[in-house]
Amino acid sequence: MAKLTKKQKEAHAKLDSSKSYDLAAASALVKDITNVKFDASVDMAIRLGVDPRKANQMVRGVVTLPHGTGKDVKVLALVTPDKEAEATAAGADYVGLDEYLQKIKGGWTDVDVIITMPSVMGKLGPLGRVLGPRGLMPNPKTGTVTMDVAKAVQDVKAGKIDFKVDKTGIIHAAVGKVSFDAKKIEENANELLQTIMKLKPTTAKGTYVKSVFMSSTMSPSVAVEFKSV
Repeated sequence: MAKLTKKQKEAHAKLDSSKSYDLAAASALVKDITNVKFDASVDMAIRLGVDPRKANQMVRGVVTLPHGTGKDVKVLALVTPDKEAEATAAGADYVGLDEYLQKIKGGWTDVDVIITMPSVMGKLGPLGRVLGPRGLMPNPKTGTVTMDVAKAVQDVKAGKIDFKVDKTGIIHAAVGKVSFDAKKIEENANELLQTIMKLKPTTAKGTYVKSVFMSSTMSPSVAVEFKSV
């Protein structure tokens, strides 16, 4: 087992791993136990009591974090020429169609979100092997396939994220940066958790939210007392 560094020992000393913290305390603690020189992301891991293999228990949705993610999200708008000016004005980092389809075909995926139009989706189908594993394939359910390209770009830039339960029943999502004050982290995390609660499948039996953990990129995980949300 690898030895803990001095900073890691200090972080673990501040954290009682045997207890759960309310959301406000957890948000403050994650900031306190993060000792890195870069602005680390603050992440949530929510284990749900669902079976993702069943279509009627798949939990997927979108949420706009009130204080954004703190990340400069790179957006590619794959649109027809008549929508290019709209996408550019809304703040898309890359705008075009055929030239970017060719770049993606060649393996280029240096973006965080791709927004497109219904009429363009047919051209994206063959690129599923490239985009799918990276979570970049646009989807109407997440608002990334739309005729209102400008709004979609603005929403993503403002802090709109999409999330999906993985095959182990866990949702992973970033809710800010350690440079945020604790209250903003708390409010972002609360917005995510409230949205997940609203998406509870009617077929899910037993405990829906089994556990909630918060951590930064390099910190230990802090257990969140879900009843405090």
